Amino acid sequence: MAARKGHRPSKAPAGRPRFWGKHAVGAALANPERTVRKIMGTREALAGFDLPAAVPVTFAEATDLARLVPGDAPHQGVVIEVEPLEDMWLADLLEHGKDDNRPLVILDGVTDPHNVGAILRSAAAFDALGIVTPDRNAPPESGTIARAASGALETVPWIRVVNLARALEEIAAAGFWRIGLTGHATQTLSDAMGTQRIAIVLGAEGEGMRKNTEDHCDELAKLPISEKVESLNVSNAAAIALYAVTTR
Repeated sequence: MAARKGHRPSKAPAGRPRFWGKHAVGAALANPERTVRKIMGTREALAGFDLPAAVPVTFAEATDLARLVPGDAPHQGVVIEVEPLEDMWLADLLEHGKDDNRPLVILDGVTDPHNVGAILRSAAAFDALGIVTPDRNAPPESGTIARAASGALETVPWIRVVNLARALEEIAAAGFWRIGLTGHATQTLSDAMGTQRIAIVLGAEGEGMRKNTEDHCDELAKLPISEKVESLNVSNAAAIALYAVTTR
């Protein structure tokens, strides 16, 4: 294991995400599909990891690590630089899951990395087949997403598509019933669900789904929330919807 005592970690190259925190880092190190370029941490924190011999390791003080992460992000004594995961094809995901009944999550313009990370975590918790987002209107892999996902970024397939409407057509052709969640729907999610495979479609924070996305859903539905609350955060709505689909 290579180490440079007292060397302050440098800035990550452009396009190379930096992850922090024990769950995100541990999951990345355990993922054979993830390329880790650099490991930085305190001696105490790194002692708890099985570090790959081929990856350079820099021992650093907690104060130095704090400069590598946003604001007061809890790095827990370890930061790594990684390569983004290889892109996956929607057709491959649909083929892989053709014989099971796991739900699929489609996000239309959800750009907050905390929400995307939380949705990935819920997708892992309820064993979703994966999530699908537009390539342009979704955040890139980042430490914020990895932290919020608590390891799920490494285990839940994330498909980025150029044209979401065309992807929804492909998803329908694979046998999924596409249910768009929106507050102006006249039926609840439980009313819209049958026994078929479900693809849950959620819109952006605030704006909701685009009209073209709604037009590519088989049905629109809402969660039966109290009138005291106008709406739920999109990550909370995703978790509730996934629970409902899993326990129907």
